[in-house]
Amino acid sequence: MRAPAILGPTLLVLTLLVLTLVAGCANVHHVEVGAIPDDYRTRHPIVVADAETAIDIPVSASEDRLTISSRSRVEEFATHFNADRVDTMRVLVPYGSANERAADQVSRDIVRTLKKHRVSGKQIMVMPYSAVGDTGPTPIRLAYSTLVAKTGPCGRWPEDLGDTSENRNYYNFGCASQQNLAAQIADPRDLLGPRGMDPSDAQRRTTVIDKYRNGEVTSADPVDAETDYDW
Repeated sequence: MRAPAILGPTLLVLTLLVLTLVAGCANVHHVEVGAIPDDYRTRHPIVVADAETAIDIPVSASEDRLTISSRSRVEEFATHFNADRVDTMRVLVPYGSANERAADQVSRDIVRTLKKHRVSGKQIMVMPYSAVGDTGPTPIRLAYSTLVAKTGPCGRWPEDLGDTSENRNYYNFGCASQQNLAAQIADPRDLLGPRGMDPSDAQRRTTVIDKYRNGEVTSADPVDAETDYDW
């Protein structure tokens, strides 16, 4: 008859133990395992930002047109401008400097060069900027704004590289790979959303359907290889 009195406290202890274990499991998701993310793509994300692309064309007081080296730089800049599909380019011409008159003449040559390389006159904005008192070869600046894909600077070491007790990769791990990937992206807009699909080739579709109806082979003719591997 004394057995129930013994089982009562034992059952109570077992019940409290189970509740304690359940309560401990309920807080598993709130445990912080580290302040630094372990995924390098999270530590060094590729972001799309607005940035300015610009070059400076130095002009001496005795010049009245572009030099050969400066002309090649302007031509290359026009190629990049067209590739980036930007609407407006700014040609900033200094005033108040010792080479003010020469800069005005060279800026006209720059505009002519840009137009020869498929930059419309409506896309070129010639704007003055103050260079009062400047006695050196004050440059003409060509600039336009566009979207670029980039990451943060690499080479940051907030922790000791030899501390591997937590078996995690170091903070700078993957930064160079992310920067190289960002530099290879031709159009950063592709990171913001997919491009629209081109319409289907109706002529090719009609050709394939006609061959299918006539019981012919629908695949394209094989291309003859330059090397014969028929041994």
